[in-house]
Amino acid sequence: MNNKIITLILIGLLVTACNKEKSIQLNAESLTEGDLKICNNAKCPEVTINYLKASGNGNVAEKINEKITSFIISSLSMAEDEKEKAKTIEEAATTFIESFNADRARFPDMAADYFAEISVNEIYNSPKHICLELRQYLYTGGAHGYGTTSFLNIDPDSGEELTANELFKNKKGFTVFAEKKFREQQKIAQDESINDPGFWFENDSFHLPNTVGFTQDSLIFVYNQYDIASYAEGPIELKISLKEAKPYLKIIED
Repeated sequence: MNNKIITLILIGLLVTACNKEKSIQLNAESLTEGDLKICNNAKCPEVTINYLKASGNGNVAEKINEKITSFIISSLSMAEDEKEKAKTIEEAATTFIESFNADRARFPDMAADYFAEISVNEIYNSPKHICLELRQYLYTGGAHGYGTTSFLNIDPDSGEELTANELFKNKKGFTVFAEKKFREQQKIAQDESINDPGFWFENDSFHLPNTVGFTQDSLIFVYNQYDIASYAEGPIELKISLKEAKPYLKIIED
């Protein structure tokens, strides 16, 4: 009997150890223009990339890293074919600098150098759900730069992106609730057009951004510049407390 108990305990410890080995860790990484060979003997535009690299479970970590890398490559790509050509963050950053060098050669009187600032941060982590905030701001000529904020919600067991149906019990019902919160925040009466203050909602109909951020106490929705208003208005953020949103959510634990 004692031997059986000891065996069960050892099996339990082994399973626990295996689970710990498989848990996902997100480690901070960074890359700047100074890390690139192309900049060894030449002045380069500023490139600052702060991101996360997953480890701990080979297959799952690989899927998460692919998503992060894809976001960074896409952010740095100034043409569609560049997205397909670059396979690594270093290659994408090098191509970004090569594009600047080519444009500088053609237009030597360019007013300012290009620059790129990209970040990937963890803003929520639970056994069932990791939320990453994805930010990018680039200047590639013209009157001003342009940036975006988006979010990536990941199942830490599979490495797959969590869909709206996996996050929300009733997306349609939540959208109605979110519109009420948006109107309160923007001081738009319920009987007024959602576009009366100068917003650009298509067909005068409220909609949420494509991605949602989760923190320990809030849901965050970010409308980037030009999404629903002019560039001058800046990003427009809607925050809803988790306590209020909880009836609509599948993913949040008690």
